[in-house]
Amino acid sequence: MTNSRSYVLAAGGTGGHMVPAAALAAELANRGHKVSLVSDDRGVRFPGLFDGIDTHVLPAGRLGGGPLGYLRAAGRIMTGRSMALRLFKELRPAAVIGFGGYPALPTLLAAFRAGVPTVIHEQNAVLGRVNRFVAGRVSAIATSYDAVERMKPRWAPKTHLIGNPVREAVLALRDRPYPILDEEGIFRVLVTGGSQGATVLSRVVPDGLALLPVHFRRRLQVTHQARIEDIDAVRAKYQAHGIPADVSTYITDMPEALAWAHIVIARAGASTIAELTAAGRPAILVPLPSATDDHQTSNAREITNAGGARTISQRAFNATELAKQIQKLGLDAQALENAAGRAKSVGRPHAASDLADLVESIHAPTAPIKVRRAAIQGRLAHA
Repeated sequence: MTNSRSYVLAAGGTGGHMVPAAALAAELANRGHKVSLVSDDRGVRFPGLFDGIDTHVLPAGRLGGGPLGYLRAAGRIMTGRSMALRLFKELRPAAVIGFGGYPALPTLLAAFRAGVPTVIHEQNAVLGRVNRFVAGRVSAIATSYDAVERMKPRWAPKTHLIGNPVREAVLALRDRPYPILDEEGIFRVLVTGGSQGATVLSRVVPDGLALLPVHFRRRLQVTHQARIEDIDAVRAKYQAHGIPADVSTYITDMPEALAWAHIVIARAGASTIAELTAAGRPAILVPLPSATDDHQTSNAREITNAGGARTISQRAFNATELAKQIQKLGLDAQALENAAGRAKSVGRPHAASDLADLVESIHAPTAPIKVRRAAIQGRLAHA
């Protein structure tokens, strides 16, 4: 085991940033290191992700809102940077690891000022704004995809293909077989739009499932995560169509829900894609069109090209199209199981371990780095 070191993880307050940070925190802690998290009020409150981890809240500003908004944000960022520098005197970190989001920025700026080695991890197939802002100064860049848009060619020597770390409970599904599906068995559908649900899925999915052939529709069992304002209407739709459905605002055990499902209908957030490919579950993906730089469409490309998912743009997402794509993905049990295998084929189950290897290596130049460098496409090198 390596000598115990102190590491600081800096992440924005959304699940897409916090879940991989939590996976790395667990891996580093298992290796005997001390891990601290810096985030905003939302990030430190994620239930169960950072139990036993030292957490700190620092101010951070989101850039925007005109000149006055930028000025206020800059003031909060610099205040957070000063607080992070004081925190470093106590924690003495061997490295700072940023996972994107505006709350990560002050801590990374403090690391640059203090000369602390830095790693950034990009969960999406498009380099995020904060990671793009600091990429030129960090010690190493970890990516989740072979091809990442908004990367510059000069960053290639310090860029490493890692994958997106997922929770151990999700990773454990990789060793479980795809659920048996026979011609008369229950066909289980999981619908999730992320931690807050998605209104478009609630509006379209019940009607789309109702258009499936009668003999198939009668076998459906649905677990559907919906926004609280949509939940009554969604339940009413399923009831009107005669489709058994468990509709709730929050799925408390997502790993078990994934294990249960034969197919998933979802957005294409980074954590969703990572979990689908870790578990090996075929999917119908509806990227969020308002996502920054349309990164969800880019996220969906790899699993879709592999044959593990079908992607429908939100503009084209309607009941008829959904029913058609479910049937294309595989009403036949063997075809669906093949799609599950293709989804699993693009998973990167060692992402947490590989990222921890990279983190341990950056402050010891003679130590070998046990990860692969990403292939950065020249045509996507514009910033």
